[in-house]
Amino acid sequence: LMANKESGRERERERERESEREREREREREREREREREREREEGERGKEREREREREREREREREREREREREREREIERSRERERDRERERERERERERERESERGCCTAHRQEHETKRVLALVTM
Repeated sequence: LMANKESGRERERERERESEREREREREREREREREREREREEGERGKEREREREREREREREREREREREREREREIERSRERERDRERERERERERERERESERGCCTAHRQEHETKRVLALVTM
């Protein structure tokens, strides 16, 4: 009878120990799940930060492109300005040429006037 009682108590203690081991395994599984959630959360944060950094880089690139476009526009404006100045200079040169032609005509006899007029018209047509 005593041995039976002792055997029963031993089985009960073994069940308790097994139960405790099972609870410990469950706590460990829960800690592991918590660590996994934490890793996912951190990875999500790192992913968001990487995306924010990529967006900042895209914005810097857009700004650099806008600056390059402004520079190209300044260069085009400078070139247009130079072209207008060259046009004005050509026009001033044509005007000086016409003035020289008129001076020449005034100093010439009437017999050559038609010849001068023809040259002047040709000069105007070819410009």
